[in-house]
Amino acid sequence: MPRLPTVKPRQVVQALERAGFEIDRQTGSHIVLRRASDNRRVVVPWHNRDLGRGLTLRIIKSAGLTRDQFIQLLR
Repeated sequence: MPRLPTVKPRQVVQALERAGFEIDRQTGSHIVLRRASDNRRVVVPWHNRDLGRGLTLRIIKSAGLTRDQFIQLLR
């Protein structure tokens, strides 16, 4: 299993959009994405710095993706 890269919030949002999520709303410094097919919701903090690997992994799990699927969506 490849090591999870550090990513910026913009990259995470773009990868989740490729996975079928759409931006639902922004509340403060957090973007809420929702996928209509299963009504799954994911919250991504919107900052100018990289997200930590632990936080990225929690976002991936809340999106119902595997680590490998997410890495493929980043490309």
